[in-house]
Amino acid sequence: MEEHIYPNEGAISREDDAALALVESLRQRAKAEGLWAPNLPPEAGGTGTGFLAYAYLNEEIGRTTWAQYIFGCQAPDAGNAEILWEFGTDEQKARWLAPLVAGEIRSFFSMTEPEVSGSDPTTLRTRAVRQGGEWVIDGHKWFSSGAEGAAFAIVMAVTDPEAPRHARASQIIVPADTPGLEIVRPVPVFGHVGRGWSTHCEVLYTGVRVPIENTLGDVGAGFRIAQKRLGPGRIHHVMRWLGQMQRAFELMCTRALEREAFGSRLADKQTVQNWIADSAAEIHACRLMTLDAAHKIDAGDEARVEVSVIKFYAARVLNDVIDRAIQVHGALGITNDSPLASMYMMARGARIYDGPDEVHRMVVARRVLKAFESGDGWQFK
Repeated sequence: MEEHIYPNEGAISREDDAALALVESLRQRAKAEGLWAPNLPPEAGGTGTGFLAYAYLNEEIGRTTWAQYIFGCQAPDAGNAEILWEFGTDEQKARWLAPLVAGEIRSFFSMTEPEVSGSDPTTLRTRAVRQGGEWVIDGHKWFSSGAEGAAFAIVMAVTDPEAPRHARASQIIVPADTPGLEIVRPVPVFGHVGRGWSTHCEVLYTGVRVPIENTLGDVGAGFRIAQKRLGPGRIHHVMRWLGQMQRAFELMCTRALEREAFGSRLADKQTVQNWIADSAAEIHACRLMTLDAAHKIDAGDEARVEVSVIKFYAARVLNDVIDRAIQVHGALGITNDSPLASMYMMARGARIYDGPDEVHRMVVARRVLKAFESGDGWQFK
């Protein structure tokens, strides 16, 4: 990170041909140094040594956006690789997982739809109808991240609209060159269009035909597989956010000690001291809460409440700490001469993707109140 990634952030952020060539050279260096794909075990093609070890790595990797891609553990490919490893057939692993983990191809996860609430995947409208030995897929997706230039999609589609709500959808592997799959456009996010991996695309599926054998896991298991993907994934997101928080905190403290205004350093102003104290407390609390959830998941607990708590709490802390750091930097903080501007842009999305704050608060409140209704009360342990 210190030697190869931070010094190249400016060049990489241009996302031109030279930037992509630079990123590829750094990816090859990561492979050569045994740091590639730490999210998966060696038998799957990665270098991972377990869930907790990877959680700690993400705290460092998350300090800059492109590092996850350089180390071969980027969303959405990491999550796709993990569910292919757990639920894929031998043929699916050979055709899609092996080159994906090797970094030879990219993928995208196609679930969110513009016409329905992304926070409730049981309302999806994309349909996959069985005709003989094929699925015929019709639907409209967006925020299919990384779709531009990807080799395949994992598509969430309703396969049985009459089934119970959480058993209606299946996940289906769709090669990107299948007739009827159209990448309409990369959706600009805060003015950023992106290129390749950094895009968030609108995708149309019109009469897309793939073999039934492309079903990932069981028919009707789409929601369950998505939950298996999202739970641990939220831990990794939050650990990366912790890296962002800590980096913003370091920049804020350094700037406060260096900058003078009205006859004294910013570090001597009570308001700035309050921002630093609040940020230190919130980052520390967020880190301990996240590691608590990670340890519980590693022990086999789903930790649904703990994961929801850190998802909305960490998203708020992330935004607040970066905002304070920008304020201490003044005009410099909103320019591309500092990493804070791009960090701030990315941070706002944290309160929406992988479930908006409001849904996670609802999950927590319902679980706590249910425990009280049963007479058990809530135990903080």
